[in-house]
Amino acid sequence: MLQARLIRDRIFRLCAILGGIILLAGPTSSEELRIITSYQEEVVEPMLEAFGRQHPEIRIRVLNKNTHAAVSEMLAGNERRFDLFWASAPEAFVVLDEEERLLDLGKGPYSDFAWSALGWSWHVSRDRPVPQDWDDLLNPGFAGEIAMSHPMRSGTMHSLLETILQRRGWQDGWAWILELAGQLNTISARSFGVLEGVEEGEFGIGLTIDFLALTQDTLEFRYGTPITLIPARIAALQGGMQPEAAKLFITFVLSEEGQRLLLRPDVHRIPAHTGVRDEAARLLDPAWAALDFTQAPYDPKLAAERYWQVNQLFEAFVARDLLLRRDLWRRLNRLAGSQPTEADKVRRLLTWMPLTEDQVRAANPDQATVLEWAARSYSMLNEADALIRALEQP
Repeated sequence: MLQARLIRDRIFRLCAILGGIILLAGPTSSEELRIITSYQEEVVEPMLEAFGRQHPEIRIRVLNKNTHAAVSEMLAGNERRFDLFWASAPEAFVVLDEEERLLDLGKGPYSDFAWSALGWSWHVSRDRPVPQDWDDLLNPGFAGEIAMSHPMRSGTMHSLLETILQRRGWQDGWAWILELAGQLNTISARSFGVLEGVEEGEFGIGLTIDFLALTQDTLEFRYGTPITLIPARIAALQGGMQPEAAKLFITFVLSEEGQRLLLRPDVHRIPAHTGVRDEAARLLDPAWAALDFTQAPYDPKLAAERYWQVNQLFEAFVARDLLLRRDLWRRLNRLAGSQPTEADKVRRLLTWMPLTEDQVRAANPDQATVLEWAARSYSMLNEADALIRALEQP
């Protein structure tokens, strides 16, 4: 099973490389619309097919690339002349807009075409309890069962971190994230790698976005409560060759016909079009009727302002020393009830983010800063290890 997944990973990377080569090769067709997206074929293909029937004169090329890498390529200058950027992480569009990488075709630099919310999935055959809300994920009973992807590889997981930080505040939000680290089985390189692992029984619970899970017959999904709704977006790019074709495609995606395609079982997106969404909630997906679109919204601008910092803090404080942090949580939970004052000191070390938001925003976005942050994290973990060792003495 592991060998099969490694082979699939290599094929996926090879396809991404070959896709880039194909896009670079040969003269640009005057009828070719180029799209870079974080979405898999299952999500985009229905929209492409329907648009193609309306505009057979427009040929479309699509490159699948994770959001972080796609943003980096656009910031570097869009050398491959993509016309459209299409993704679920709204902060990515704010980042690109502020760097003047988006093309306003008359209705603003980007358009919301769907809504999503985050939660977790498990296999339909699971016969054990599952988390009911965000805090349940921290129950020691789920330790070693949970998987997530890295926010530097997944716009979805960056949005998950921001969902927690925006709801709970900087310090309490990081405390939750750092405690979640103790529960993790793995940090996957890809969003859909998490769900593949759940399907194959490698871990029990996968943190994910709704539409990725709801299209799979083998998975159950639960929204994390409180629910934070996140807009998915599409935008035209500076440097593209086909602005008129890009405008036609965006118009189609936002049209009632395009929005109804989101309701297909193999797409299962929450439409931005109010009428289509309300009809779907009544007739197709009653679970959507419970989603409150008037509640405190996700703030993509705030997420964009600290985009680099949040990703790099996760790398420094969670991913880099995951095995050590996870082991410390396991040992601490095993000492439950023993010398509570000393155990509280350990818990504080394991859940404390020593950097304020102001400090990280003022930091230089370079490798030296990340190494400094990682060193602070490792020092705190060593201090926690020493305290736990003392508690473990007979």
